[in-house]
Amino acid sequence: MKLDFTVHNQNLVLSLEGDYLGFDDEKAKSALMDAVRQHNLRSVKIDASRLGLWDSTLVAVLYELARQSLNRKMTLEYGKIPPNLKRLVELSVMVERNPSLPQQPHFPFLAALGNFGISLWQKIVKGSLFLRHCTESFFRLLSGTVVMRRVDFLFALQDCTYKAVGIVSLVSFMVGLILAFVGAVQLKTFGAQIYVASLVAIGMTRIMGAIMVGIIMAGRTGASYAATIGTMQVNEEIDALKTMGIAITDFLVLPRITALSISLPFLVILADFMGILGGAAVGVLMLDIPAAEYYKYTMNALDMTNFLVGLFHGLVFGIIISVCGCYFGVYCGRNADSVGKATTEAVVSAIVWMIVMTGIITFIFEVLGI
Repeated sequence: MKLDFTVHNQNLVLSLEGDYLGFDDEKAKSALMDAVRQHNLRSVKIDASRLGLWDSTLVAVLYELARQSLNRKMTLEYGKIPPNLKRLVELSVMVERNPSLPQQPHFPFLAALGNFGISLWQKIVKGSLFLRHCTESFFRLLSGTVVMRRVDFLFALQDCTYKAVGIVSLVSFMVGLILAFVGAVQLKTFGAQIYVASLVAIGMTRIMGAIMVGIIMAGRTGASYAATIGTMQVNEEIDALKTMGIAITDFLVLPRITALSISLPFLVILADFMGILGGAAVGVLMLDIPAAEYYKYTMNALDMTNFLVGLFHGLVFGIIISVCGCYFGVYCGRNADSVGKATTEAVVSAIVWMIVMTGIITFIFEVLGI
């Protein structure tokens, strides 16, 4: 079991004799490749008339020999080689090892604008259809005909309640602390440091607590929804559910939307409390405001309207985050890269839509005088 070759008149002949099972003679391989590279050859011939048993280790040697021959534009001849071995070698050199990136077509400006408009319209239609299916699933939930397992809802509720308390508390505490610092810088100019308590209380309860919880849960839970459902898409589990006639929005989407929509207002309450606590740490420990005075001004500033506005923002943000995560998971591609892309799109879309909805809600509430 060795590689016998001869070089004559710029022609190399490789003779294969006997069995080649588990061939690992690195010296013989190096000698053969050196002969191909060092001699100015015109052709390479493989003589396998006396070849016995063989396995993939021989295919690897012949592939390297064929690749070198093609790179140096030498003629490669097969002499009495088994057809299946020849086919394997030909297939190995036929595959493009460095495939080129797909070329995106370049359209004229008007054609590109029209293509963008069509693509945008298709996305709007697909998103609207998904929202309609989610709404239909919600009404089926109210009527008691939804195909949803209780354990799925409880698992989703567990993931976005006590498991998120730690990070929500930490971030909200730091936001309240920073808000107090920023407010104190300006209020010191007027000798009104005591109003730091009112600033933090109003800011956290009305909007900042809800926004911080929304951003945290978009990166934590929304991404998890997209990755989980996207992986099910890759593994064809969603196709199996559709084959069995189970509505995807009932079985996969509705438990997650319901769980996050219920839990987010409670997380907003926690964020409000921790933010006020962070502001108190700055006011009492660094601005030398008496704790009783800080508590008094905080309670005077707290208003049920601001508190309910924050909770309403939390409810809306919970729906947005869960819908975005599930949407991009359901419409994920069929490979690992698509799962990563769906996760990124879910987080970015959720944050963008939260900001948009914050502007819309704020405008409506200003018009209504709330």
